[in-house]
Amino acid sequence: MAPTRSEQPHIIFILADDLGWNDVGFHGSDQIPTPNIDALAYGGLILDRYYVTALCTPSRSSLMTGKYPIHTGMQHSVLYGAEPRGLPLTEFLLPEYLRDLGYATHAVGKWHLGFYKDEHTPTHRGFDSHLGFWTGHHDYFDHTAVEKGWWGLDMRRNMDVAWDLHGKYSTDIFTDAAVQVIRNHNTNVTGNGNQPLFLYIAHAAMHSGNPYNPLPVHDDVVKKFENVKGYNRRKFAAMLHKLDESVGMVTDALREKGMLRDSIIVFSTDNGGPAAGFNLNAASNWPLRGVKNTLWEGGVRGAGFIWSPLLNNGVGRVSRQVFHITDWLPTLYTAAKGTKQWNNTNRDPIAVDGHDSWQALVENTPTSRTEILHNIDDLYGNAALTVGDWKVLKGTTYQGAWDSWYGPSGRGKKHTYDANLVVESKAGKALESIGSPLSKELITRLREDAQVDCDAEPTAPQASAPCDLLKSPCLFNIRDDPCEKRNLAAFCPQMLEELLQRLAEYNATAVPPSNLPIDPMGNPKLWQYTWSSFGNGHFSKVL
Repeated sequence: MAPTRSEQPHIIFILADDLGWNDVGFHGSDQIPTPNIDALAYGGLILDRYYVTALCTPSRSSLMTGKYPIHTGMQHSVLYGAEPRGLPLTEFLLPEYLRDLGYATHAVGKWHLGFYKDEHTPTHRGFDSHLGFWTGHHDYFDHTAVEKGWWGLDMRRNMDVAWDLHGKYSTDIFTDAAVQVIRNHNTNVTGNGNQPLFLYIAHAAMHSGNPYNPLPVHDDVVKKFENVKGYNRRKFAAMLHKLDESVGMVTDALREKGMLRDSIIVFSTDNGGPAAGFNLNAASNWPLRGVKNTLWEGGVRGAGFIWSPLLNNGVGRVSRQVFHITDWLPTLYTAAKGTKQWNNTNRDPIAVDGHDSWQALVENTPTSRTEILHNIDDLYGNAALTVGDWKVLKGTTYQGAWDSWYGPSGRGKKHTYDANLVVESKAGKALESIGSPLSKELITRLREDAQVDCDAEPTAPQASAPCDLLKSPCLFNIRDDPCEKRNLAAFCPQMLEELLQRLAEYNATAVPPSNLPIDPMGNPKLWQYTWSSFGNGHFSKVL
């Protein structure tokens, strides 16, 4: 039986794409102001030990199913628009769970979990509505996606092609759509209290667009960041400004509707940032090692937080609790007053890999999670696992490339952090309006506490050796060495063997990767140059 709706919080899940650890102010960067994002972070729980997967499709599959990608076949690379597959239809997804609890469910933005057939698309998988795109990226102005040499429009309003949105900026489109969902939400359902809302906002930002314009943003916004060194980083800053502006507008819309004090807002990146020109982008994971699609901390340790008056009455803190992107499904389900008992151990159809951490977050106690499988990809030949304070990496994605540390650091005398911007932001003012004002003292304390220190002395100094994943696995103590500088594999052989054995046990439960060859029928030119559900056997969606 579903609980009384008035008892259930509204859930707003904001997923940024390719946002780096160091691209938010609350992690210590002074370079690009993110006052709205920071305001919610300081008012909520900054998730310091929060992990995502290293790539778009695997992370989104983990979020929606509560399962590691190795258990859904989504562990290798990304899902391409002309692949005849999608997230398995046997999986029950987060919006379906919440809809069963009485939630209205709406999605805006990126899907990237398949559209081979209609039944793979968002409105067939638990969402009441969707405005956004189906592939992994698109141009923010013309909304076309270039993949494997093919080109086509990718913007949908539910199942219909949204031709009318051509020329409008994607971040603005998704912001306006999210705000409209909030304004139109029926908070007075006769006879059953207030209907709860689940709103999934999956931005295109900060993913690069098409190669002809990889960092699309209006020139007048770029001009605001003339103090940011490097043309691409400057454009990145402008794109991030628009994303931060969106977070403020959504928060303010919740305030205006009277829903904010009854809401949970989650903010998360989908993977580490593509730094130093990776994927024609300019993110920063400093001081963490690696980039997107690597299993270094820079690829899998995510920028994220959860805000809600249900957690801490507006008094923010930096959470050291271990949390993984698979944990959101059971955690939010419990927050929504669901009563299902989750099974984290058996590999059966109702088991999930996520841990229900809601009570731990509320009470500030350790979560039940003691280990995180970052991924096993036998096609790439790499894998990584963290157990307690120890992390093992085996193999590498790019034959040793992208295994270093990449700036910019965003720290130093050139830039300064302005706490006033945070307090006076739309999000900051919205928090103040419900009795949760931010102070400069709180901001300063939490910001310092949320920064990674790579120069701290280890609690148990040990000899170390360079790490060369092309030759042998590497072992790191992540608590002492979050930047993965000191390889302890040769000095802690028993720990190395235990973690490798645990990786083997995980691998024994894996299903094969579901990747398929590109299907010529998926070519957008066959569908009025529109990415379409080509597996339906008809052309009615665009003709």
